[in-house]
Amino acid sequence: MNMTLHFDLSREQLAKARVLVVGDAMLDRYWYGAVDRISPEAPVPVVRVTRQEERIGAAANVAYNIVTLGAQASLLSVVGDDEASHQLEALVAKTGITPYFGRDSQLKTTVKLRVIGRQQQLLRLDFENTPENEVLASQSAAFEKLHRQHDAVLFSDYGKGGLAHVALMIDQARAAGKVVLVDPKGADYSRYKNASVITPNRAELEHVIGPWRDEAELQVKAHNLRTSLNLQALLLTRSEEGMTLFDAQGQLHVPAVAREVFDVTGAGDTVIATLAAMAAAGMSLRDAVPVANRAGGIVVGKFGTATVSYSELFAAH
Repeated sequence: MNMTLHFDLSREQLAKARVLVVGDAMLDRYWYGAVDRISPEAPVPVVRVTRQEERIGAAANVAYNIVTLGAQASLLSVVGDDEASHQLEALVAKTGITPYFGRDSQLKTTVKLRVIGRQQQLLRLDFENTPENEVLASQSAAFEKLHRQHDAVLFSDYGKGGLAHVALMIDQARAAGKVVLVDPKGADYSRYKNASVITPNRAELEHVIGPWRDEAELQVKAHNLRTSLNLQALLLTRSEEGMTLFDAQGQLHVPAVAREVFDVTGAGDTVIATLAAMAAAGMSLRDAVPVANRAGGIVVGKFGTATVSYSELFAAH
């Protein structure tokens, strides 16, 4: 395994790399508070909210990870025309991501509200619905122009309806010679056919190919799926077991970077964002996997959906 190449990737090379992120963007809200007593109305803690925080989530967090690394990211997404959507767009623009937001007044922008007490998540409230087809069609028209201006296209599927036309978009991007990466959702992976690489976690892959008894059975099933979908590669992310790339050359396994795990929120976002940034900068998937694995190892040591900088990732170690 080549572990030296990625240290030759300069900030300048990465700064030229352009990734188009397409998918469901969300607003992550955090309410922090003190928990001093149990409610007299029901057996639940009373949280006295002392601080509120807002962050960009889902596909927006993926794009944010790309920008934090030092590459360029555009975000194509469908949002509502509500307070949350304008807050989300303002936060996105502030990070240096270029936003391309389709708006649908019938759509409720996805918001995930997490209530935190004593450094623990006590409750999560989700506000969401599914976009109308007309807005998704306008997103496809925007995609036709945008994908040509980028080196890699990353589809971040959170199953919220924003990627109804993903199969068509994958074919367009591949025809234009772009690297296409997909963070998949659901049981139907046929919609991701012809992508360069998909990055399921263990639970997601098991949902599609069924459980495996051992590594040998996993290899057979993973390669069968890769062949049937005409993928260049399939990257299985395996938490504490690291990650395994299945491609035409066989398998490449990278063990997890040993670190204290504080929070796994958004670790998958960081992995695929790093992979996309490296691929956009011209690195092969085989060389990019150890870098993405290291990025995932760094981010789980941080609280909430977090990101990794160029200097953290490429520091001597």
